[in-house]
Amino acid sequence: MDLTVEQCRAGRALLGWSMGELASAAGLGVMTVNRFEGGQTVAAGSVAKIAKTLNDAGVILIGDGEASASGRAGVRLA
Repeated sequence: MDLTVEQCRAGRALLGWSMGELASAAGLGVMTVNRFEGGQTVAAGSVAKIAKTLNDAGVILIGDGEASASGRAGVRLA
């Protein structure tokens, strides 16, 4: 499943993390997270690191069509 910009923002919000905190936890630069959340192209490996970091912190990423109230992509805490 691909991480969406909205999932990234929502995951950070659930954790109470700033862009800098997510970047640090993922071993990335804050500008990489900023570019991703701004809708710019970011290397697939960086997106994978962001997704893994959110997941490791307890954020469950819900893909389109998976069990959710709306049936759309989203997030929730484990």
